[in-house]
Amino acid sequence: MAQAEETSTIEDLKNQIKRLNSKAGQMKMDLHDLAEGLPTDYQQLMDVASQTYEIYRQLDELKQQVKKLEQRK
Repeated sequence: MAQAEETSTIEDLKNQIKRLNSKAGQMKMDLHDLAEGLPTDYQQLMDVASQTYEIYRQLDELKQQVKKLEQRK
């Protein structure tokens, strides 16, 4: 039964990763576009950069969780 729960958890985590990957890709493009337009809108740079950082940090954390769960199988 525990293995079934782990499989379910792994699938849930992978679904979260897919959603975050999409959002992360968009944030990366937004940051890139903002950087290309500098110095215009430089006031937004720190906010966009911190949001992008946070999404990638979350992605890394979720991927590490999946890896640990998969290694326990």
